[in-house]
Amino acid sequence: MKGRNKNMKITFLGATRTVTGSNFLVEAAGKKFLVDCGMWQGRAELEEQNREEFQFNPAEIDFMLLTHAHIDHSGRIPKLYNEGFKNKIYAHKATCDLCALMLPDSGHIQEMENQWKNKKRVRKGQKEVDPLYTAEDAARSLEIFEPVQYDEIIEITPEIHVRFNDAGHMLGSSIIELWVKEDGKETKTVFTGDLGNNDIPLLDSPTMIESADYVVMESTYGSRLHLRNEEKAELFLNIVSETLDNGGTVVIPSFAVGRTQEILYEINKLKETKDDEEFRRKYKTLMKSNVYVDSPLAISATEVFRENMNLFEEEVQEEMMKGDNPLEFPGLQFTRTADESKALNEDQRPSIIISASGMCEVGRIKHHLKHNLWNPKSTVLFVGYQAPGTLGYNIVNGEKTVKIFGDEIAVNARIEYIEGYSGHADQEGLMNFIYSFINKPKKIFLVHGEEESQDIFKAKVEEEAQIPVIIPQWGETYEIDKDSDKVEVVSKIERRETANSLRREIMQRLSKLRNEIQDMEDYVKQDVQDTNLSDREVFAINERIKDLEKQILNIIEG
Repeated sequence: MKGRNKNMKITFLGATRTVTGSNFLVEAAGKKFLVDCGMWQGRAELEEQNREEFQFNPAEIDFMLLTHAHIDHSGRIPKLYNEGFKNKIYAHKATCDLCALMLPDSGHIQEMENQWKNKKRVRKGQKEVDPLYTAEDAARSLEIFEPVQYDEIIEITPEIHVRFNDAGHMLGSSIIELWVKEDGKETKTVFTGDLGNNDIPLLDSPTMIESADYVVMESTYGSRLHLRNEEKAELFLNIVSETLDNGGTVVIPSFAVGRTQEILYEINKLKETKDDEEFRRKYKTLMKSNVYVDSPLAISATEVFRENMNLFEEEVQEEMMKGDNPLEFPGLQFTRTADESKALNEDQRPSIIISASGMCEVGRIKHHLKHNLWNPKSTVLFVGYQAPGTLGYNIVNGEKTVKIFGDEIAVNARIEYIEGYSGHADQEGLMNFIYSFINKPKKIFLVHGEEESQDIFKAKVEEEAQIPVIIPQWGETYEIDKDSDKVEVVSKIERRETANSLRREIMQRLSKLRNEIQDMEDYVKQDVQDTNLSDREVFAINERIKDLEKQILNIIEG
């Protein structure tokens, strides 16, 4: 392989300073390969990046390692395939099974959304565009998947070996150990993918890895702690029973694969948590209500879960062997067709509707929100991460009205968020993963996290674990000198500032500004209520608020 640098390089092409679009290009031992090829999800401006050209030639990629099936890690594989990549994708068997459902489903969504967009384009006299890929494209890309099992060391080439370990995030999710040998020296890099929350029902906890030279690590909840398991179960029951008692509907936006099955399991297990009279009354209320899983994909995924029960916790496997399926209980109904889904919103009886997508951006959930958000009797219960700029994020963060299918909908329903259901490890779980290394990494690269979360987590890791942390920017290539262990940026792809990217930056800044104004309000209230403040200090605060008010008005009027 003449002319190729003998040091390993990693180029970060997604999930940088954000939680979506995971995509890393690795050049090592004479090979070019990818770890993940995920879709950008969230705001329309962000999703436009899915149409951008890859920053590499897909035909030149030798192989790919896929951490798990979630679309923000796998969703651009059909596009990659269409543009020339025809080599192997190594992934856990359950990930392959789930991708066989999720990628064609994603292709179907691309086609449906593209039809809607083209109608608008035709009305404006614009040229029609093709979908990112079709369901048929996605089905064809499945032929290059190579299923592997956990704990097996796989030889990709004599110089490159990998091992997939259980990440505990979703069925088949993997932490990937990568060994690369060049000039007689071996370097080990660990890609965490998404690390699971220890409290996830059904699945085992993430595998602890003993050694690594370098770690590329997720940081979604690097700044926060989750509710513990027993708290979230009781909180879930209280919210649901109060809404049903009130004659309302509980709408749960849920990721069709993973979270839905965990909620079904949690509902089934609630009866074992307490035994007082009030608890029994609430549990009875829950059990006699109808629970609808409104997502064909979730139905099929539940079947995949049953087929891969060897990946469940031992206790769950024992229950299933006895014939007690934790994914089934009285009142549970699956709705397959669009007509069945529409009928749910015509039924006035109190019920629970679990529907995808989890961030409320696509799918049937938008119809259920349109029919329930305005109703003060109903509750929208969020149980997963909400990325900034998504409809789910806006609802959770207090928007009074939201636009759904072109209509302004008042947010009168009760809005709740139980963070403990997240499939991601919280700050404590992430730190425990780092502490598990017997031989500490030389460097940790933080990916898959928003800016604030990453900055807080970087400071904590460097202070408490004494490991240097790098937060890559999009398009940066880091070279790892195998002899000196020096890590440095050797190139950076500059993104052309398009109108769309500037719009994206504006929306990010507005989102950040909203949080900062909320913080400012809290601090100012504390100051104003302080009776020890002098009149001059109160006057100064008032003048600063007036200045800020003028600046905001200038932007609005401008």
